[in-house]
Amino acid sequence: MEGFHSQDSVAILIGFLVLIVVIRLAYVLYWSGRPLRTLSQRVSTLIVLGSGGHTAEMLSIVNVLEKDRFVPRFYIAAGTDNMSLQKARVLEESLIQKEEIGNKKDIEKIACFEQIYRSREVGQSYLTSIYTTLVAILHALWLMLKFRPEVIICNGPGTCIPICLVAFIFKVVGIRWSSIFYIESIARVKRLSLSGLLLYKLHLADQFYVQWPQLQRKYQRAHYVGCLM
Repeated sequence: MEGFHSQDSVAILIGFLVLIVVIRLAYVLYWSGRPLRTLSQRVSTLIVLGSGGHTAEMLSIVNVLEKDRFVPRFYIAAGTDNMSLQKARVLEESLIQKEEIGNKKDIEKIACFEQIYRSREVGQSYLTSIYTTLVAILHALWLMLKFRPEVIICNGPGTCIPICLVAFIFKVVGIRWSSIFYIESIARVKRLSLSGLLLYKLHLADQFYVQWPQLQRKYQRAHYVGCLM
């Protein structure tokens, strides 16, 4: 009889924990997408860069941000992508020259540049990508604990998936509330990218933006903002 009581207690405990997780998940999904709940003058911002056009688009977006508010800025690119971080550093140095003339402010106080393990290389098999994706998620976990951003901005590279997944888990468990802003690449006219589709279907992004009206009609939770380039 004692064994049955013990099993019942364990079942009740598991059921209670599951209920708490479900309630917390519903809370996060309800509040995601609402305006930022912070009134602070500055919000730490993590910016995910991709190769080629993704980086060009993202840096164009960064260029029009309120620089004094979205600071410090943490740039993250795939471990095999050195060019994107170099471009981001050049942009930050040019901003300092424009806004801080005569003041040799250390760029590291404003911006940080990091690389993340890539989930899947081009042409890599899906079987081996399971292992590399797990490694990328662990790396993203370390980066999120290190930077603890209040805002995450991304626009399509697969590099953003581990980051956004960890950020969402942090919301659910109460470690950090990071608002995720996803801007679909202008190259996506009729269909979302795989990254965009995952973030949209899983409700990971707080705000989801597209640059073509036909995409907004197809994905009604998305916001049409026109061409941002």
